[in-house]
Amino acid sequence: MRKIGWKVLLVAVPLIFAACGSQSPPEPLEETIDMTEYTYEPGELEFQVGQEVTLNLTNSGALEHEIMFGREVMMMDGRPNGYKVDMFEAAGVEPEVSMEMADEEHTEGDEHTEEEEHSEGEEHSEEDEHAHSGFMVKVPVTHDIYTMSFTVTEDMVGEWEIGCFLLDGVHYDSGMVGKLTVNN
Repeated sequence: MRKIGWKVLLVAVPLIFAACGSQSPPEPLEETIDMTEYTYEPGELEFQVGQEVTLNLTNSGALEHEIMFGREVMMMDGRPNGYKVDMFEAAGVEPEVSMEMADEEHTEGDEHTEEEEHSEGEEHSEEDEHAHSGFMVKVPVTHDIYTMSFTVTEDMVGEWEIGCFLLDGVHYDSGMVGKLTVNN
């Protein structure tokens, strides 16, 4: 009987340590997403529930771009125009957004607030005939770095799409789409 007890212990102890280790929060993630005509690089992202995420958004293209996270593309006049389900709204999360200016005269304190850097369906450039709603960050061609920070929640678990709907959905139709997977 004593030998059976040791065998059980040899199996049980590693399982107990594995279970304890899996309950610690995931490591924070910092990722740079570069926008060009008409892609996001990287085009696929993976987050874990509880993970603190910082996305550095850059635009090395010739056109203004935006980033939205959602499901179920909305159509307006036969054109893609945002998502029916916005990931951040569905999760009750408001990412923090800031911008670091790229010019050499940038000094401490030149960072802008989130109200200046993103819109939620209220402000759109003149080129957007049909404004779309949902959390978005527009990134002009300035070589500034826009930063989004948030903590991933249970309400975000699943498959999401990343998209740009500028120029009445032309960017989206041209392939400016990515994939986000959120795991427990």
